[in-house]
Amino acid sequence: MTTEQKTKTSFGILIALSLSHFFNDTLQAIITAVYPLLKSDLLLSFRQIGYITLFYQASASVFQPILGLFLDKRPKSYFLMVGMCCTFIGLCTLAYSDSFAMTLASVSLVGIGSSVLHPEASRLTSIASGGKRGLAQSVFQVGGNAGCAVGPLLAALFIAPYGRQNIALVALIAIIGICVIIPIKRWYSGILKSSDGKKSAQIAAQNRPLSRGYTIFAICILLVLIFSKYFYMASLSSYYTFYVIERFGVSVQTSQIMLFVFLAATAIGTLIGGPLGDRIGRKYVIWISILGASPFALLMPGSSLTSTIILSFMVGLMISSAFPAILIYAQILLPNHLGLVSGLFFGFAFGIAGISSAVLGYMVDSIGLEHVFRICSFIPLLGLTTCMLPNIEKGKRRDN
Repeated sequence: MTTEQKTKTSFGILIALSLSHFFNDTLQAIITAVYPLLKSDLLLSFRQIGYITLFYQASASVFQPILGLFLDKRPKSYFLMVGMCCTFIGLCTLAYSDSFAMTLASVSLVGIGSSVLHPEASRLTSIASGGKRGLAQSVFQVGGNAGCAVGPLLAALFIAPYGRQNIALVALIAIIGICVIIPIKRWYSGILKSSDGKKSAQIAAQNRPLSRGYTIFAICILLVLIFSKYFYMASLSSYYTFYVIERFGVSVQTSQIMLFVFLAATAIGTLIGGPLGDRIGRKYVIWISILGASPFALLMPGSSLTSTIILSFMVGLMISSAFPAILIYAQILLPNHLGLVSGLFFGFAFGIAGISSAVLGYMVDSIGLEHVFRICSFIPLLGLTTCMLPNIEKGKRRDN
C-alpha cells in the first residue's frame, strides 16, 4: 500500500501544486510565444529558432530524471522555490538579450527551472492524492496546460505591442508563484519532520505488476507514445504562429490568440483525461487520446482559417488527455520510483519537443512551413502502438 493510499486527499495542497504549475508554465510559455519578436529583433533564421527550443528543452529534460531519483531518496522541501527563482532570472535575462548566445543561455536557465519543478511537484501530487491519482495528476497537469495557454495571451497583450523588454515585467509572476509554494513547503516540511517522516515522504515498497523485461518493454511503448504526442505538439507550439501568419496573413497578436485557443483546449483535455483514466483505465484513455487526434490533425493542413481554429482546438482537446494516463500507467509499472518516473517522462517529453523543434526548424527552412505541417499530421497515427500495452488494470479497481 502506498503512502497516498493511507491518507486523505489534500485538495488544498493539490490546488497549490496546480497553481505553482500554472505560474511556472505560464512563464515557460512566454519563450515560444515571443519567437516572432526574437526572430525580428535578432535577425534569426528558423534553424536558429529551432536551436533556441533545443537548448531550452534540453536543459528542461536532462536534469528531470536525475532530480526525480535524487528526491525519491533524499526529499527536500525547498526545491520548488529554487526552480521558480531560476525561471525568474532566466526570463529577466531574455528580456535584454542582445545576442544569439545570450538568448541560448537565458532560455537554458528557464529550462532548468522547469526541470526542478516538474518531477518534484508531480511526486508531491502523488503523495497528496489520497489514492485518487488520476484526478490528482489531472488537477496538477491542468494548471500547467492552462499556464501554457495563458503565456501566449500575456505575450499578445503585454509584450508584442510594447517590445521584448516587457518580458521582465511579466516575469514578476514568479514572485506570486513563490508565495503559492510557501504553504506547500510548510506542508511538506511537516511530513518530513513527522515521526515516520521518511516513510511519509517516500513511497512504501511495492511489487511491480509485470516482470522486469515486460516492464521495460511497456515503458518503451509509453515513450513511443510520448514521442508521437510531443513531436506533433512541437510542430504546433513552436511553428503554429508562423504557419498562420504565412498562410492567412494574420497579425502577430492574432496568431498568438490562435495559439491560445489551441493551448486552452489542451488544458481542458488534460482535466478530462485523468479522472477518465481512474474510471475506465489508462490504456483506453491513451487509445482515445492519441489515435483520436489523428483525423483532426490530418484535416488541418490546407483548411480555411475558421476550420484551422476549430481543428486545432479538437487536436489539443484529444491529444492532451493522454499524458496523465501515460504517467500514471508508468507509475503503476514502477511504484517505488515516482520521482524517477515523473522526471523520466516529463524530461523525455521536453527533450523530444526540443529535438523535434530543431529538426522541424531545419525542415521549414528547407521545404517550407505548409509541407512540414502536412508531414507532421501523420505522427499521431503512432498511437496504434497502444495495442502492445498490457492491461495491467484489468479486473481490479483503478488505484483507489
